[in-house]
Amino acid sequence: MFLGIKVDVDTYQGMKEGVPKLLEIFRRAKIQASFFVAMGPDNSGKAIRRIFKKGFFKKMLRTSAPKAYGIKTLLYGTLLPPPLIGKSFADLILEIKDSGHEVGIHGYDHVKWHDELDYLSYDEVKEEFEKAASEYSGIFKTLPKSFAAPGWKCNEASFSVEDGNNLLYHSDTRGRYPYFVKFANSTFKTLEIPTTLPTLDEIYGLNGRSENEIIPFYLSRLEKNKLNILTIHAEMEGRWKSDLFEEFLKRVLKLSFKFVTLEEMANELLKTKESIPTCESLPMAIDGRSGEVCCQKL
Repeated sequence: MFLGIKVDVDTYQGMKEGVPKLLEIFRRAKIQASFFVAMGPDNSGKAIRRIFKKGFFKKMLRTSAPKAYGIKTLLYGTLLPPPLIGKSFADLILEIKDSGHEVGIHGYDHVKWHDELDYLSYDEVKEEFEKAASEYSGIFKTLPKSFAAPGWKCNEASFSVEDGNNLLYHSDTRGRYPYFVKFANSTFKTLEIPTTLPTLDEIYGLNGRSENEIIPFYLSRLEKNKLNILTIHAEMEGRWKSDLFEEFLKRVLKLSFKFVTLEEMANELLKTKESIPTCESLPMAIDGRSGEVCCQKL
């Protein structure tokens, strides 16, 4: 029974406040996680452009976005200049690795990738990836092995760029089990380990669901004899709902689930590479999230 915790660090405030809190929670629980850090500017304020997308405003209200992300975060890139995440927190990023966790990249400008990917050329996508990889290598003196697409936004160009960087794996989509991606007319060589469980911001308050129902919901969705991948956010589980997240981990540990990093999973899966299926991936709408995300077609 395996569970992988994937931590997306999207914002400056999430890195500053959420990551140290999560490191302490993981230390107490004696588990390792996989962190994916947006390495460039925090332009979160520009996300207000999503207001016209179906479900975005309701999601902001459900999740009390100002409390979860902080007022400054909602202004970065508009009324406030966008601070650089990677350069500002090099020592903390090293501490994540030194604490036994995996560190991968979560794009450069998170908002730009999330909102503009389908309008970027191959060269522009490549530039965004390479800027993130450059920041990473400046900190670790080695190239990244893994990538997680901001907002689970992917297309032929992004998968092609990732293939060209010889990653061990990426975690770009939503799905049920690891696979090799077929997107449109192309099949790609990099292993995909998808997020298999809904995120907290997708289920919190949805259809009247109370906070007391969150942990039972997640426990009911964990599957035995299967890979379970939960994506959390440093801003949510590391700041606003850290107590709830820590209680969830305690409950899971009592069920004898083994926590593994995505890198560990990838290394084990690739020992029998020929048994990994190829599946189509395509943009789809999912409950609790505005717009579409890239999903494994089942």
